[in-house]
Amino acid sequence: MKNVNTKNDNMKKDDMNRKSKMKRNSLCMGVCAAITLSALCGCSGQQGGTEPAGVKKLSGAPAPEQGGSLPGEASTQGGAQADGASVRDVTAHSQGSGTPADASTVTEFSLRLFQESLSQEQKKDAGKNVLVSPASVLFALSMTSNGADQNTLAQMEEVLGASVPELNAYLHEYRTSLPMGDGYKLSIANSVWFKDNPDFTVNQDFLAANEAWYDADTYQAAFDASTLKAINRWVSDSTDEMIPEILDSISADAVMYLINGIAFDAEWSTVYREYQVREADFTQEDGTVCRTELMYANENAYLRDANAQGFLKYYKDGKYAFAALLPNEGVTVSEYVKSLDAASLREMLSNPANIPVKTAIPKFEAEYNIEMSDIFKSLGMTDAFDANAADFSRLGEFSGKSIFINHILHKTYIAVDEQGTKAGAATAVEVDAAGALMPQEEKEVYLDRPFVYLIIDCEENIPVFMGTLMNVK
Repeated sequence: MKNVNTKNDNMKKDDMNRKSKMKRNSLCMGVCAAITLSALCGCSGQQGGTEPAGVKKLSGAPAPEQGGSLPGEASTQGGAQADGASVRDVTAHSQGSGTPADASTVTEFSLRLFQESLSQEQKKDAGKNVLVSPASVLFALSMTSNGADQNTLAQMEEVLGASVPELNAYLHEYRTSLPMGDGYKLSIANSVWFKDNPDFTVNQDFLAANEAWYDADTYQAAFDASTLKAINRWVSDSTDEMIPEILDSISADAVMYLINGIAFDAEWSTVYREYQVREADFTQEDGTVCRTELMYANENAYLRDANAQGFLKYYKDGKYAFAALLPNEGVTVSEYVKSLDAASLREMLSNPANIPVKTAIPKFEAEYNIEMSDIFKSLGMTDAFDANAADFSRLGEFSGKSIFINHILHKTYIAVDEQGTKAGAATAVEVDAAGALMPQEEKEVYLDRPFVYLIIDCEENIPVFMGTLMNVK
């Protein structure tokens, strides 16, 4: 398969130069996750039928009445009939115990995904910066799980941490109630792309469920060069051009892509002035010293656990925050991440100590891409990737072939700099007042060596992004 994200060095430099010229505030991040579903029969990789050219955006299947069948055509291909199940039936189908989806379960999933991603990356390149968006991956896989059944579904629910109905409801509520305002935004977009092939019958109720719960754009396409351009254009638009493409090519075996795109852009609540930015050393774990620019400031949200200390730096209006965690001397980033548990992490992020802390954050820009199939196999989701074991019968069927997940593609981008607008947010005023009334021993956390960082939603207290900065090259 060739549709794993790889670029040559020149393309990467062009991308970074283009992004550097983009207008941005204190931090901008783009992320995309794409699930590739393929159809195979034994060793066969040939597709049947002739696909018409072009891309057709569908209006999406309307949600049926409870217990009723879908109006109009019952299937999207070949005139085959759908099974008559309603969206309510689809989302209620679960192999799990009905585990509720909430901020705690999302944090648990996020941490496990981050830990496994870092573990596998460390085996290949211990000095590489890692950045994942568990939220993006969760959206893409939750959409996919609406088409799973039997043990495939059970494994997916176990890894995702909740039942399909609970995930649908929670992620719908989360996406439709995102805090946004002047100076900050988090946008989430979803889409489903399926191959226009007479042998491929897509379950209309699967499409209806993803439109209803995830507001997913639905496209029927030839899966040719025009489709490749259309998918990458959708990704670029959905990430404010921070992720210009997610696919290099479309495999002959691919029959569906389920894609999530997230864009985050926010201004610091307190601006960094020119005098607060100066050059300093950044020492990598192998002892290599690099010169970089550090941004110095005083904050009042101190974080501490047994193996690290850190702080929160809020964005405008205090709806989102940059959380930095610097491992203690003698503790590597990898060792620290392994030591984390979701409950303790959530407690620490939810209850920062109101203590003055001198801080320094490096200016940095990074991009990261990873194929996550092995990560999810390690987490226990194995059947979905096995053509002989996968059951995606609620998604649809391909005549004479099995449908399975071939790739989970994930790509992220981040840029942090000193720009921003000072806000008269209640959080900043209250912190300043409390600091004046209750003097505490001042702490110091300078991020001049490898550290862990998160972008958190302060209302739900869940990590939207989780990363490590191992170098500033």
